Amino acid sequence: MAISLQTKDVRLPIAQAHAEDFAQFCLTRMGVAGHNLNILFINDEEMTWFNKNYRDKVGPTNVLSFPFSEGADAFIENLPVHELGDIVISVDTAIREAIEYGQAPEYRLNWLIIHGILHLMGYDHERGEKDARKMEDKEQEFLHSYVRRRKMTHLAINVDHVATIRQARGINSPDPVAAAAICEMAGASGIVTHLREDRRHIQDRDALLIRETIKTKLNFEMGANKEIIKFALNLMPDLVTLVPEKRAELTTEGGLDVAGQMKKLGKTVEKFAAKDIPVAFFIDPTSEQLHAARDIGATFVELHTGRYCDATTEAERHHELQLIIAAAQEASELGLRVNAGNGLDYHNAAPIAAIDAIEELSIGHSIIGRAVFSGLDQAVRDMLHIVQQASK
Repeated sequence: MAISLQTKDVRLPIAQAHAEDFAQFCLTRMGVAGHNLNILFINDEEMTWFNKNYRDKVGPTNVLSFPFSEGADAFIENLPVHELGDIVISVDTAIREAIEYGQAPEYRLNWLIIHGILHLMGYDHERGEKDARKMEDKEQEFLHSYVRRRKMTHLAINVDHVATIRQARGINSPDPVAAAAICEMAGASGIVTHLREDRRHIQDRDALLIRETIKTKLNFEMGANKEIIKFALNLMPDLVTLVPEKRAELTTEGGLDVAGQMKKLGKTVEKFAAKDIPVAFFIDPTSEQLHAARDIGATFVELHTGRYCDATTEAERHHELQLIIAAAQEASELGLRVNAGNGLDYHNAAPIAAIDAIEELSIGHSIIGRAVFSGLDQAVRDMLHIVQQASK
């Protein structure tokens, strides 16, 4: 059986294959993967005609569903042919709603697809508050499960701490460039380096050699300093993560205040965008910072997990985890991609890795610390196992 997607006098803001993949995911999860489903994407003018002729209502709506078999709660078993029905979606309305709710167009269209499919399956939010809540819960379940299904959480290793040990003696070893190669061979999906203004660990030459030698991807952490910006533009990393930077701090102590310096950071984002380098902001898990990051053009946010990791009671840890979960979900709905890091170790990383929207964890100190006893290769493999198990 098949999913048929058609457009009429409208252009989809996402690839048609993405919409088809999400629809197939929904049908498979519902146990009706062998049934036919037709989805028609139209404009507001066409939807106004459908709404008037089939619902006797004026103006366009976002989505309409036409079940092949009306009624019958057990139609799946009794249907003589494998047809679910038709869904009609106004792309014009979907885009307006995405802007109104601050959502990515893909997320909004996926919501309309699952909303329409649930109507075909007998769900109806207009029957009452209980039914509406049941339908909404099911929609969120599918949207979040789809994010998780598309990407297992990845692990990027920060090799700054190898350079810290080297700099303590002012010699040439241990070498963070060699460490990056070992991390990749052990399964890391990326390498993270932070070139600080005071050059306390990673040096310019380290960053250049890592860029030239790694096979995965380079996440280049940095403060929004003119000299470092110029260096990063020449380095051409796969991702730039802007972080706050204080000379006296031992490590990054909190998230970047994006909302408080949008003009300056917006210009920085523009410089990297001109060279097709995506930008992430390392931020605390708050709605204000998420919206600011989205508004000035960030591709990613990296959620600061330090307070969660530093929590001294179970209640405090649970509270901080809930803030991160809520922020990751909101970021996804805003169209931002999500990473997380700071303070994560072998005891606390799993709950963060299990969060649906988080794509990658950035971990350094705990892995390098374990490597003193077990070796770097094994330390990376141990953490990778924890992350992968949690995100299955």
